[in-house]
Amino acid sequence: MTKLLWISLVSAVSMTLGCGSVAAAEKEWKLVWSDEFNVDGKPDEAVWNAEEGYARNHELQWYQADNAYCKNGLLVIEAMKTDRPNPLYEEGSNDWRKSRERVECTSSSLTTSGNKEFLYGRFEVKARIPVGGGAWPAIWLLGSGMPWPSCGEIDVMEYYRINGVPHILANAAWGNDEQWSAVWDGARVPFSHSLEKDPEWASKFHIWRMDWDETAIRIYLDDELINEILLSETVNGRIGNNTNPFKKPMYLLLNLAIGGDNGGTVDWDCFPMKYEIDYVRVYQ
Repeated sequence: MTKLLWISLVSAVSMTLGCGSVAAAEKEWKLVWSDEFNVDGKPDEAVWNAEEGYARNHELQWYQADNAYCKNGLLVIEAMKTDRPNPLYEEGSNDWRKSRERVECTSSSLTTSGNKEFLYGRFEVKARIPVGGGAWPAIWLLGSGMPWPSCGEIDVMEYYRINGVPHILANAAWGNDEQWSAVWDGARVPFSHSLEKDPEWASKFHIWRMDWDETAIRIYLDDELINEILLSETVNGRIGNNTNPFKKPMYLLLNLAIGGDNGGTVDWDCFPMKYEIDYVRVYQ
């Protein structure tokens, strides 16, 4: 039985449980932090840092703060076409960040690194994601104090195309004995699964949730369990000193990447692309 099928069966069984037990469990959660994005203008700079420039994965976008703004109760991360010189350009460079003569598009990546870190709890993000060609929106967490992947990575949500087919992903990664090499526990759900339930899915907001405790990370989309990662299996190799990165605090990232290693072929007719976040809430 595949992991995804097993998770689907678990979700179905859990939905048939008595409402009293579910309600009792819900009452145990207390909101400890949130950002509702109710003030128009820049995201709260005491919480959110904006990455600058080319970041990772050979992605096309140049990250900059100007592409993230709060308006009408939403955080909007907007990817826009542009055509301007790459300030890092060096003719003949083998560095992908420097070999591009022009910047083709801009976007934003916001992170709570250095401002807020979290250890365990329930995380909820309500968002509407872009699904055009090349879109790669994400909700994720990283640890600190160790190089990737020994620091740990949790992908509460990624959306991109796999062999041309759109998927929604929920993953975790940690380190092994080889530098820059990750062990992955990932779930890939074809986007068609969402469209079968609602043909207008892409036009609506949805809730991604992560329940994280000392034993497991469980990732849900609209209350459907997508992936369960057991922390008994997430132990780093020797580079990570055989530690468990998911038993340490992590910080949050929200970003809209374009193209690159996983984003796929870009449909420029879909620009500007908007990734809209209604709220981020953390319960413990």
